[in-house]
Amino acid sequence: MAKFTILFKEKPIQSAIFDTGVIHIGSDNTNDLIIDSLAVAPAHAVVNLNDSQALIKQLNDNFPIIVNNAPFKECTLNNSDEIVIGKHRIIYNTTESVVAPVQPETATNDNLDTVNEEIETEQNTLEAHLQVMEGKHIGRVIPLKKSMSRIGHSGKGVAVIARRKDGFYISCLENNDSLTVNNNLLQEQTIKLSDNDQVVIDKTPMQFFQD
Repeated sequence: MAKFTILFKEKPIQSAIFDTGVIHIGSDNTNDLIIDSLAVAPAHAVVNLNDSQALIKQLNDNFPIIVNNAPFKECTLNNSDEIVIGKHRIIYNTTESVVAPVQPETATNDNLDTVNEEIETEQNTLEAHLQVMEGKHIGRVIPLKKSMSRIGHSGKGVAVIARRKDGFYISCLENNDSLTVNNNLLQEQTIKLSDNDQVVIDKTPMQFFQD
């Protein structure tokens, strides 16, 4: 058994205990440990956990993992190891090393589970779309159902829209001189979208709206 505690800016935001099996880490909602960040790949890493060891593996060459300040593609974890993924830290502990009393620890995990369930429920209820306003695909509606939706074409402009618990955020991945929101260049910014915002990607005007 092992405990994983995720921290952001030195504050714990999620904690989970696992017995054995494969633990998936990433930004997509299907992961066991979900890190909602553009610096984290939808499928970032996996930990193969059994009775004798915990082996972490990198899944995407463009999204590294750092264990105890050193980059690894594959690494065996030891008690109290620190894993850095994007801007988040994950502390790995074997359950034998957890010294907190059983009742407070159980209550804390229950509270965290409740918060995580509420966040996941809220995320699942958010529905948003982009509608093409001009061109041969005018009227086409693009649903934004994934935790991260990639819009555009490589070489002509690519944006990513991240679905977070408080809304949808757009940022530029490629060719930031052609992507605009309400006629303003997005460039290096990340902007929360509002109903009826006008987004232009690859010279295609679209309107953002939520259900």
